[in-house]
Amino acid sequence: MAEVIKNRYEFVVLFDVENGNPNGDPDAGNLPRIDPESGYGIVTDVCLKRKIRNYVETVKEDEKGYKIYIKEDVPLNRSDNTAYEYLQTNDKDVKELKKKDPDVDRKIRDFMCRNFFDIRTFGAVMTTFVKAALNCGQVRGPVQLGFARSIDPIVSQEVTITRVAITTEKDAENKSTEMGRKNIVPYGLYRVEGYISANLARKVTGFSEDDLELLWEAIINMFEIDHSAARGKMAVRELIVFKHSKELGDCPAYRLFDAVEVRKNEDVLYPRQYKDYSVIIHEDQIPSTVEVSRKI
Repeated sequence: MAEVIKNRYEFVVLFDVENGNPNGDPDAGNLPRIDPESGYGIVTDVCLKRKIRNYVETVKEDEKGYKIYIKEDVPLNRSDNTAYEYLQTNDKDVKELKKKDPDVDRKIRDFMCRNFFDIRTFGAVMTTFVKAALNCGQVRGPVQLGFARSIDPIVSQEVTITRVAITTEKDAENKSTEMGRKNIVPYGLYRVEGYISANLARKVTGFSEDDLELLWEAIINMFEIDHSAARGKMAVRELIVFKHSKELGDCPAYRLFDAVEVRKNEDVLYPRQYKDYSVIIHEDQIPSTVEVSRKI
């Protein structure tokens, strides 16, 4: 395995959507998520982590050490059972094994972190082990994302669409088209901030330098394998990374985030493209021991 990361990181991601729905809200008829008080658009951390997982799964194709734990059509206990098989036990006998071997919790945790990229990165709640009263059931990952929020308030537009293919023979007798509705954001630029703890990587999951490079690659390309008519045109526009000089960091994260200003250009009334904004990094607000890099 590659060397575990030794430096703390923070990062800022800017991504945009054009004529699409970046993250539908099931509690609101799948309308784009929105802050009702301010009108700013929202994309959840869960949505973004799903796209990162999908990219890694596509690129690595279940390569050893890069399996994905949270994935479609795979029950979690099926993945959990691989740890039991490794220790030659099962959910019924593991409590007896723990009495003989106090390190069972650590062995299971290390096995899951070693084999599943998303556990090593984001952590996980592994219900199988929680129910078995094992302390390894909850793993806190070193990489954490917040909610993404649009730079300006968004407008959710409802578009009526028609379809010439009729569903049933009975309907075909009475009409030649069917109507449908589609909710889109004409344009929105979103910002999300993230954190990477070298301390948790060292003590808990073993998140490595190779994992870090794969994470940057996945963030940059997370929409490139996820195109659909519903999501419209989505792309990551900026990945700004702050690398601290030590494990616990050189300054509070908010100081670094505040140094990144995204400003709508003065002559723009209704933004409709990324060029309608300017991204400014105020380097005088960043400590000299923190290295800044723009990955895109």
